[in-house]
Amino acid sequence: MGLIKKKTAVRTTEGGIKYICDICSADITATVRIRCADDDCSNYDLCVPCFGEGKFSGKHDPATHSFQVIEQHSIPIYVEDWGADEELLLLEGAETYGLGSWADIADHIGGYRTKDEVRDHYIETYINSSKFPLPERASPKDTTLSDSIPRDEFQARKKRRIEDRKEAAKNQAIIDSKQKPTSSVPSCHEVQGFMPGRLEFETEYFNEAEEAVQHMQFEPGDGINPATGELEPEMDLKITVMDIYNHRLTARVERKKVLFEHNLLEYRKNTAVDKKKTKDERDLSNKMKPFARMMNHSDFEAFTTGIEYEHSIRQAIKQLQDWRRMQISDLKSGEKYEVEKAARQARAAATADRFSMPGRLHKPSAQEPPSAASALIGPELPPKPNTTGLQTPPESTSPNASTTNPPPRFPLQAITGVSRMDLHGNNSQDAHLLTENEQEICRVVRVQPKAYLVMKDAVLKEALRSNGCLKRKNVKEICRIDTTKAGKLFDFFVWSGWIGKG
Repeated sequence: MGLIKKKTAVRTTEGGIKYICDICSADITATVRIRCADDDCSNYDLCVPCFGEGKFSGKHDPATHSFQVIEQHSIPIYVEDWGADEELLLLEGAETYGLGSWADIADHIGGYRTKDEVRDHYIETYINSSKFPLPERASPKDTTLSDSIPRDEFQARKKRRIEDRKEAAKNQAIIDSKQKPTSSVPSCHEVQGFMPGRLEFETEYFNEAEEAVQHMQFEPGDGINPATGELEPEMDLKITVMDIYNHRLTARVERKKVLFEHNLLEYRKNTAVDKKKTKDERDLSNKMKPFARMMNHSDFEAFTTGIEYEHSIRQAIKQLQDWRRMQISDLKSGEKYEVEKAARQARAAATADRFSMPGRLHKPSAQEPPSAASALIGPELPPKPNTTGLQTPPESTSPNASTTNPPPRFPLQAITGVSRMDLHGNNSQDAHLLTENEQEICRVVRVQPKAYLVMKDAVLKEALRSNGCLKRKNVKEICRIDTTKAGKLFDFFVWSGWIGKG
């Protein structure tokens, strides 16, 4: 790749190109200049006085070399606030630096043009034109703008715009001296090997994929046998190789899509989030990552959040079961037990270190952050919102109630003509899952515990869909049992505070 360099063009601090005379070094950027058009002189410019006096230097011969008179075409031709000189510099900068390098093109144009302004003007004037790739006023005969706005008035507007932006740039607080985007090199990103300007990696997936097709050539008419008109085996092999190459490119794009969509390139941010999780939560999160290739970002976030919440609930249930085996009856006592347990383990570790081998130091393990499960079994749980139509259960039925006071009994009367059922043998299946009141309701209504649990689950699900309120006939339709028995179940559910009367 060659280096494009102009001898008489110097990049100024205000952006744009500054032209100087090759004889007297005078600034001829905003005035008429004479340029040598001979091949021996490359970018040779003279001011008018030096040209009039016949001065020359180097290989320039004013007697035999042809020349061009170049003046500032500061008149609008396509839009009102862009001159012909700026349009020319825009196209020249796009050819020099490439489309997309809007910051470099803006510096090439000068006049305090911003990269966003240059990009929007190019897209609106050239890309969105109905005469693409030419602008709307591409005809040389179309002089509507240049005739409507005099040259002096346009120059005054341009000078006023430059002075205003220069003053605004001086008064603007300096946040970052680097105005151009970060260079697209592997060392300019927190992920090693990623080039942010090109959105590519130094080593791509199937990085050697291009090696199979780099020397492959396709000429018009090749691959068809002139005698039979069929595809030759060599061309068939080339097409197969190209299909394999395209498949590898597709796989490369799909993997990049996962990285960009799920923000996996934000390494520091993701690391900071992982540090707030426990080891089990990090392992669970790593196991969920393969599903990111099958979901978009929002669905994957909802999926992982649900899985983590389920994991936290299971951990909390396991913790509560351990406390119950240790005869712990309330959450505050459980928290105290965990603190004392951690202190005992620390003392045991210290004792083991004291009797360990000399010279062998024990490195204390880093303290893990509190897990999400600990928030579910903390003694200071947030209060439950009151659901419309539901009654608050009796105070003595709360988990913190004293074990000396017996739980309240549901006032249940026997049903006329229906004998009580004993919960023994086949009738006792799943009876251990029921409270004493529920076991009594099963005896009186003559419903097996397993069937009762199914009815209870169906009733509560329907109550959730009905804002917590149901009618007696709704319970009868759900349970599909006798009206009297369904009424007993309805009264018990209302008494327990699980549903409200509709």
